[in-house]
Amino acid sequence: MGKLVLVRHGQSQWNLENRFTGWIDVSITPKGQDEAHRAGRALKGHKFDLAFTSELKRAQETLAIILGELGQTDIPTERSQAINERHYGDLQGLDKAETARKFGDAQVHIWRRSYDVKPPNGESLKDTADRALPYFREKILPAVKSGKNVLVAAHGNSLRAIVMELDHLTKEQVMELNIGTCEPISYEIDATGKVLQKTA
Repeated sequence: MGKLVLVRHGQSQWNLENRFTGWIDVSITPKGQDEAHRAGRALKGHKFDLAFTSELKRAQETLAIILGELGQTDIPTERSQAINERHYGDLQGLDKAETARKFGDAQVHIWRRSYDVKPPNGESLKDTADRALPYFREKILPAVKSGKNVLVAAHGNSLRAIVMELDHLTKEQVMELNIGTCEPISYEIDATGKVLQKTA
């Protein structure tokens, strides 16, 4: 039996400024650093064998702080664009309130919360899942099934895709799923890939 722990990055500068961030590479704020330290302390007693993170520094910074808290900074870590945040296309960098005024609340709500409607030149949640889940199935899940303890530091939407798969959520259910910053979600998974226990 292995353990999988999923953590969304700490508050980023553009989370603070209420902007669509997507693939723009912004750092975490002092509050985000505090959140990551708190997550690390919450995971005391966990011994991880390997870690995965995205190509974006807000996830990498969060992972480094958590592993520092755990005294496990030397574990093998793999970075992949496959678990980057959803790409928000033309909305990236825009203030969310301004965007709602420009396009209308209803349209922005559809872009943000629907499963398969993409913003202009961006990705839907389905698109994000279509790149994140093959990577999860090929790289992350096999390590957990082999009995390893794995830590994944990534993003709200890439992690929603993974939770959707593990929890067998419908498209409608995943739209209601919110993943808080630096709130670890832990799964115990057996050699067949079955979830035995979830702690959030």
